[in-house]
This record gives sequence, structure tokens and C-alpha cells, in this order.
Amino acid sequence: MPTPSHPPTVTDVAVELRHITMRYQAKRGRTVLALDDVSLTVPEGQFVSIVGPSGCGKSTLLKIILGLTRQSEGEVAFGPARSHENLLGMVFQQPLLLPWRTVAKNMTISHDVGPRRPRADLDKRVAEHLDMLGLRDFADQYPRELSGGMQQRVGIGRALLHDPRILLMDEPFGALDAMTRDQMGLDLLDIWERDRKTVLFVTHSIPEAVLLSDRVVVMTPRPGRIAEVIDVDLARPRRLEDINTPEFGEIASRIRVLLNSEHSAH
Repeated sequence: MPTPSHPPTVTDVAVELRHITMRYQAKRGRTVLALDDVSLTVPEGQFVSIVGPSGCGKSTLLKIILGLTRQSEGEVAFGPARSHENLLGMVFQQPLLLPWRTVAKNMTISHDVGPRRPRADLDKRVAEHLDMLGLRDFADQYPRELSGGMQQRVGIGRALLHDPRILLMDEPFGALDAMTRDQMGLDLLDIWERDRKTVLFVTHSIPEAVLLSDRVVVMTPRPGRIAEVIDVDLARPRRLEDINTPEFGEIASRIRVLLNSEHSAH
């Protein structure tokens, strides 16, 4: 029996963006306004996608949340947590695997540079994640021996290994072929359904955003602002066939019209 798209109760805020503005210096001293007064509240357990034209600041927002980039104005606030030690995990556009390390060893990079788990516990978690990602038989392989989709699975496993509360994903399937991308999206939904982590997912694909998400944040061309946040009130679990339903098409069309109107306005 399908379940409602949204978790039945939302008691905590995972992350809140408060009036985020980002300026940077371009060539010849010109100041570029990349993000302008972006505010967004993401409840615990929601899957939120961010769509918008290239250069609108989608990836910059994730980097600000992660702490890799410092905003010019505004603040990022995280909800109440028992510990912020395992707060954030990041999946990048490219898997960024070390070619001299095996699949299993690539997944433990964060363990090598961060807080260390007992070896037995780490080995158990690696084995569990290899199973979950369909990589059990490839634990001792090297990145060059894997397909692009399998390499990105390793990147997802690396981000999930330390059990982050919030998973940031920056166009993780953008470099994959269409069939592999569809399958990776479904696999990601299966993983997400297990413990409903909070996910912020950047994508250029409107169907991908609708299929995966509880809400879709639509951004304007630069300077990036939030044009609208659209609820995706489709039942879960979702299947690829849902793309062909009228309800799905109506939401996708609404996002497409909004993106086109914002582009025309600029």
C-alpha cells in the first residue's frame, strides 16, 4: 500500500537557511551577486531537490551548508541534535575516488581523516553498505575496473558510512547515461526509505526532482533567489512508471513553466 509522500509528523528542523546572500569578486574588481536573500527551512527526514538554470547558485548553497564556502550575509542554522559529529555527508558531481585504493578502502576515507571507529565496527558497516549498494562482489576492485554508475555508488557509500543526519548531493547522476541515471535514482529512493535521512539534492532534471522529492525548490537565474517551493504530493514508494501519470506530469509542467517564466523575466 503506498504511503503519503511526507513523513506523518515533522517535529524538528534539520537545517535552516536565513537570508543567505553570496557575493564574489570577478575579474577587474567587478562584484558578482551569486545568491540573493535565500531563506529555506528543511524539516528532518524530507527529501528536497533544488532545480534552476546553470549558474544560479545551487551548488554554492550546498557548499555554504557544508562549510566549504562562507556566505557574504545570512546564516545557516542546524536543528537540535544529540551530536553534530555526524551531521553532514556530501556526494559530489564526480565520485572523486582515489585510484590506488580499492572500493572498500575508498569508502573509509572519512574514517581515516576523521573520528575513528573501532575496526570491527567499521568493517561491519563497510560490509553492510557494500551489500546495500550492490557492491559486495567488488570490494577489492579498483575504480578503473568499475562503471561510472558503480563508481558513483562508492561515492554515495562513502558519504553514508558515518551515518550523517543530512545528506547533500550535488548533481550526483549528471554524468551518467539515461538508463543508469534512472536506476541510480530508484536505488537512492530505496536507500532513503530505510531511515529517511534529510536530503538536499541538486539536479538539472525536472523528472528526477519530482520522482525523488517531497519538495522541489525552484531557483531563478543569477542572482539565485527562490522563485517557489513546490510540494510533491505523490504517494510513496515511487516507481519509474509514475513519470507517466497525469499527477506527475502536472507537477513537472508547473516546475517547467516556472523555470521558463523566470528565465524570460531575466
